[in-house]
Amino acid sequence: MIPKIGISEIHLKKIIDLLSVVLSDEMTLYIKTRKFHWNVAGESFMELHKLFEKQYTESEIIIDEVAERINKLGSKTIGTMNEFTLLSRIVEHPNKYPVQKVMISELLSDHEMIIAELRKDIDVCSDECHDAGSADLLTKILQQHESTAWILRRYLS
Repeated sequence: MIPKIGISEIHLKKIIDLLSVVLSDEMTLYIKTRKFHWNVAGESFMELHKLFEKQYTESEIIIDEVAERINKLGSKTIGTMNEFTLLSRIVEHPNKYPVQKVMISELLSDHEMIIAELRKDIDVCSDECHDAGSADLLTKILQQHESTAWILRRYLS
């Protein structure tokens, strides 16, 4: 059933498609952060192990909020790794187990890419599709990624 919430069907589809890409990015980043959590080694092992755990735990909340937003807009939410892989803008590196600095650098790069894409997505939601709810959600997510990127950047300074 299409919700009657003041957003046209065309705009609802556009927002749902956009949010599905955001969800895919978040799932891919979640998996990558867990991989690094499991495989980090070296003298700052415990610190980074805990940092990555905190970050993927925060990602779980974002993932759930985006998935629920898609449902609120009247659509089913994708939920397979295949679907996420097809839509995600994050590059994965199978069978690669980088050292700490490279892990941090990769995660920083992913967070910064998501931040840049979210800025565009927010404009589409608010200006083009007149969906303040999705724009607000994406703004909150952007702010979380900015905080995480700042923390990761500090490790590389």
